[in-house]
Amino acid sequence: MTLALDAAAQDLLFREARTANTFSDEPVSDEQVQAIYDLVKFGPTAFNQQPLRIVLVRSEEGRARLVQHMADGNKAKTSTAPLVAILAADNEFHEELPSQLPHFPQAKDLFFSERPVRESSAALNAALQAAYFIIGVRAAGLAAGPMTGFDAEGLNKEFFGDGEHSVLTVVNIGKPGEEAWFPRGPRLEYDQVVTTV
Repeated sequence: MTLALDAAAQDLLFREARTANTFSDEPVSDEQVQAIYDLVKFGPTAFNQQPLRIVLVRSEEGRARLVQHMADGNKAKTSTAPLVAILAADNEFHEELPSQLPHFPQAKDLFFSERPVRESSAALNAALQAAYFIIGVRAAGLAAGPMTGFDAEGLNKEFFGDGEHSVLTVVNIGKPGEEAWFPRGPRLEYDQVVTTV
């Protein structure tokens, strides 16, 4: 075996993991989400920046506010998932850098004083953190249904309203329901992706 993870863990996180389109009504607890975050917060990012912000949507009122901004094909599954997480990039993440990068606190002003630079960096690094979050959901034995079919400007205004955040994805979370899976799509082979120089 070439990988440190055993086959069961590989299956749980990757080979057997799928994007769920239906969910059971089994709830997802705050303790489960805390455990997921406490695992995935260690994923690497540039300058140890941590721009990911997560809004958990549990209430009926919150769900109604969210669903109105989802694309038609995503409304039903977002309405019925036990938990929905809105994942966004905080474009003012640099304010946390002095405490999160204590050996190089001047990085805040040296590299991130300009808003376009921050937005670009926040988008990339929060996307990395979002991918870790999805793997963490799988590690908790739950299914994730990440989606990008939504009105991003509307979601930003509805749930953040400060002009400082950019919604990246919405993730339905829970135990898979009946007929949760579409057929698995094909994947490129190693030789189609990897080049050695």
